[in-house]
Amino acid sequence: MRATGVHHVSVNVSDVDAALSFYVDELGLRPRSDRPDLGVGGAWLDAGSQQVHLIEAPVPDNRGQHFALLVEDLDAVVEELRGRGLAVGDPTPIGRSRQAFITDPSGNAIELHQPG
Repeated sequence: MRATGVHHVSVNVSDVDAALSFYVDELGLRPRSDRPDLGVGGAWLDAGSQQVHLIEAPVPDNRGQHFALLVEDLDAVVEELRGRGLAVGDPTPIGRSRQAFITDPSGNAIELHQPG
């Protein structure tokens, strides 16, 4: 097998409406309309050419799991989000790249990643 990329990540959230507001209004992801009825609450979102699937289910304990959203200007993103009153970690180097972390309303960690 040889994977050609990541199609989507799924994230458990405790409150779909709060998660949607955060991911759409604060992080700029776009809602999709093609989510099938899975028997649980949730939403599908576009993040560039990849997707984030929100699943209404118990949120696991934070043990370092996260996903990363690519950004072009990490400093500007951090400043913008902090200006909206959101808690965002300070940008730090990771190799030649830089990263900062934010958490969604359910406590899921999200890396904001600026490639080097």
